[in-house]
Amino acid sequence: MFGSSRARCSKDSFSRNRAGKSTKQKRSFRGAATLRSKVEKAIQCSPIKGQASPTMTSAIITLCVGPDQRLFAAHEDVLCHSPFFQAACRGQFFDSTSQRIDLPDEEPEIFSSVLEYLYKGDYYPRLEFDKGRNQWQLEDGDGGARAAAESTVYHNAAGGLVLKDTVIYCTAERYALPELKRLALRKQGLQSGIQCSTILSSARYAYAHTPDSDSKLRAHYLALIVRSRATFKRSGTMQMEMELGGRLFFDLFVAMSNHIVS
Repeated sequence: MFGSSRARCSKDSFSRNRAGKSTKQKRSFRGAATLRSKVEKAIQCSPIKGQASPTMTSAIITLCVGPDQRLFAAHEDVLCHSPFFQAACRGQFFDSTSQRIDLPDEEPEIFSSVLEYLYKGDYYPRLEFDKGRNQWQLEDGDGGARAAAESTVYHNAAGGLVLKDTVIYCTAERYALPELKRLALRKQGLQSGIQCSTILSSARYAYAHTPDSDSKLRAHYLALIVRSRATFKRSGTMQMEMELGGRLFFDLFVAMSNHIVS
């Protein structure tokens, strides 16, 4: 699923076809009125499976996301599938005069994927079933450039690259969207060609942004590191990370001990 540091040769990588780095794209700033107009005209897709279709006459909410105040727009009925946004539309984050919600701590790229999920029930790269192989895979599963670029995001809070599905999982936890959590975890298991340093930074992020009661994502990282311990040893990254300490490495010690005993 991953390789060693970016500076090392490709022998420490499980796949050379699925690179991990994403590029930040700047978009032009558009006013709320333009966004509302685009939403009304362009959103003709299906909502989350099992949910009633949103009414296109429901209020359009403008969302101001991230430190650069990127603007998004969505129907109130769609947003309110999330208990977080149900409360936000009535709480201190909501400006009733302009029908705006400010989310200064969110990453625009991640929020865009969450919004795509709320409307379509999935986000790029979407899950596809390969009948020939009788298995699920991500679209562009042949190692397409766009899929490779989408596997990681630069996260300001983490100060580096983090797996996109991990951040989406943690965001879904905060927004109380359990189906999105399951989808993000499943997609993460299908990623490959991710660097060791990115795996460890993503694991730290997962531990920092999930409660102790939610062990699924944490267990995913522990099992991954145990299975691929030889690659981590070669990477030279593990020692530096372990010196930083934290709950992640205590759990990893327990998992490694259990693995040796069994």
